[in-house]
Amino acid sequence: MNVDKRKEYVTRDTILRLLSDEEIARVSTAETATTLADGEEFIDLGAPEHGVRRAGSAMVSPMGQVLPRKALLPHTWDQVVGLLAAHRSEATTRMHHH
Repeated sequence: MNVDKRKEYVTRDTILRLLSDEEIARVSTAETATTLADGEEFIDLGAPEHGVRRAGSAMVSPMGQVLPRKALLPHTWDQVVGLLAAHRSEATTRMHHH
């Protein structure tokens, strides 16, 4: 049983539940974009345990799994970041950074 994988899935699902319908529509629109601006903040929904990241030349995430900060209202972004911080502190002892 892969507990970490299941936890990641629950976290992604929980993140998406924090978004309003309008924000989900903006995220869906953002998913069709090819790139984020250099330095733009986002969350990789495929690896939410990494927390907030900044777009750059080394970005390898498929755009369909990216949650850009600009697509969310400030209070929603803060809720998502808080949720990730709680999950990260919970999982820190079990996870290894590669």
